[in-house]
Amino acid sequence: MRVRAALTAAALLSLLPVLTAAPALAVADGADVAPGQFGFTAKLTMASIPRPDGSTYTSFCTGSLVAPQWILTTGHCFHDAQRNRVSGPVPYPTTVTLGLVDESKEQGVTRTGTQVLQSAENDVALLQLDSAVPGITPLTVNRLAPATGQRLTLAGWGSKTPKNPVPSSKLQQGTVQISTVGSTTVGVRGVAPAATTSACVYDSGAPYFIPAGSGGQLVSVETTGPDCPHTTAETTSRVDVIADWIADRTK
Repeated sequence: MRVRAALTAAALLSLLPVLTAAPALAVADGADVAPGQFGFTAKLTMASIPRPDGSTYTSFCTGSLVAPQWILTTGHCFHDAQRNRVSGPVPYPTTVTLGLVDESKEQGVTRTGTQVLQSAENDVALLQLDSAVPGITPLTVNRLAPATGQRLTLAGWGSKTPKNPVPSSKLQQGTVQISTVGSTTVGVRGVAPAATTSACVYDSGAPYFIPAGSGGQLVSVETTGPDCPHTTAETTSRVDVIADWIADRTK
């Protein structure tokens, strides 16, 4: 899983001098996304997530706009205290921000998640927003089977490292290549900017897509993988196998 509890406020404060001098954190060994691109990539901020002992924490995921009022992300971003995936009203407050690449310079569009629908086929969920998002082109859900060797773009708001991870304030991207194709998943490996380009903590649900104009074709979403950065295969969930399910619920 690519979701973890956020750092405590005290821990974050202790890191501020380091973070001020370091490059923006995001997809491991990725590159900055140019202004105006990939506005469909959503940052999910989730508060008061329950633990078995009754305490709560804050965490983050990434997702993508696939319809004016719907975000596609990974299913395990929404769970109960025992980490069982849940459907229905959002289990904890979830804020969705999209339409920007740099939080220090842009405001973007903010919405609140209201309802979660879990796929029965793979680790994918749909998150309904409290209102439609205007002016941002959603990704089109791919209906063709992915192929080994196919290259995809990854965009995410995740951390650069699994050690003391923090969510990104700057959207990052990378190019990956499909290495394996399963019945509901595809394995991908980094290509550019480096062979170690890979998803990291808080990239759960990040889109892997073929860019086209202001949108593109969504092929899969981030599920899980080794500690980042790495050169081994990352597991992502195919969307072509659930394309009808997505279309039926986002009409």
